[in-house]
Amino acid sequence: MTPVFDDPRLLPIRNKVEAGERLNGDDGLTLYRTPDLLSVGWMANQVRERLHGNKTFFNVNRHINPTDVCVASCKLCAFGKKAKDPTAYAFSLEEIWERAGRGHAEGVTEFHIVGGLHPELSLEWYCDMLRGLKQRYPEVHLKAFTMVEIGYFAQRTKISHREVLERLRDAGMDSMPGGGAEIFAERVRRIICDHKLSGDQWIECARTAHKLGIHSNCTMLYGHIETEEDRMDHLLKLRGLQDETHGFQTFIPLAFHPDNTAMSHVGKTTGFNDIREIAVSRLMLDNIPHIKAYWVMMTPQIAQIALRFGADDLDGTVVEEKIYRDAGGATSGSLRRSELLRLIREAGREPLERDTLYHPVERKESENVFTVLV
Repeated sequence: MTPVFDDPRLLPIRNKVEAGERLNGDDGLTLYRTPDLLSVGWMANQVRERLHGNKTFFNVNRHINPTDVCVASCKLCAFGKKAKDPTAYAFSLEEIWERAGRGHAEGVTEFHIVGGLHPELSLEWYCDMLRGLKQRYPEVHLKAFTMVEIGYFAQRTKISHREVLERLRDAGMDSMPGGGAEIFAERVRRIICDHKLSGDQWIECARTAHKLGIHSNCTMLYGHIETEEDRMDHLLKLRGLQDETHGFQTFIPLAFHPDNTAMSHVGKTTGFNDIREIAVSRLMLDNIPHIKAYWVMMTPQIAQIALRFGADDLDGTVVEEKIYRDAGGATSGSLRRSELLRLIREAGREPLERDTLYHPVERKESENVFTVLV
């Protein structure tokens, strides 16, 4: 049923959405500022169902964070530690392969690998890690390394981003997760993550990866010191790159968790914020196929509601995610496949298990035996 649009500013936007026309930045700011969230969600749901019908995607994956040692001192981060910190860790290759083996026994189709910027772990060490994973678990997709990590490897090794990406790809990296984008606005980055790549450098690294045939996701960290204009600028830059490369698979809005960070004074996002971000993203990013409601950050309950506000993906089982848990995330570190199925079905959606590249996955009676349907 079509809602009554309480805000007349939304009516021309609704006409564009129904005609399949692209929204501009002013439209996006209106979507951020209107109090009529239900109408924004209704429009986002129209686009979501136009693209994906009633399907909701998920996967069976395992996160691997090789180390929390990091040379950066980002104010937004509760995960990274200095090497001299007695609580810091760095897994050996054998420990990483063993942890991956636990996921393999659970029937995962993806290892999601990101970590801190360790001052002593070389690019060749990471290549050895990938080769070891591929040798042991050849059927599991390796989604590894943010653009920020690529930039750090290039800086340490004194080679180009392209060369780093080629070496990692040849060692077994199949795609990239897309984190570290934060907010592209330089004013904001100078405050929250001044040790990372600039916004332009992140875009250029993603462009290079896509030209090499390496697909990635993309992200935006919201709910800290950014403005609505900063968020809209971020979305439009991602959309512009996607027009050029078509390399982004999924966009994931990430809610800032301030606990245990240098920005702990910043209030947490509300469910209203989180749902709106999903809806605005779906409406503005007309060329990125999927919008993910990342349950680890949003909570499973809010992520479930997001399936009616533009999201078509819930991520996966995850297992042992450390980055947001360190920032005070209250959700469990993992969900079983059966729990994901229940969340999706109770939202009135049709669950579809996928691999990282969105090929359907067919499970046998045992959850741990699967076939990727290419």
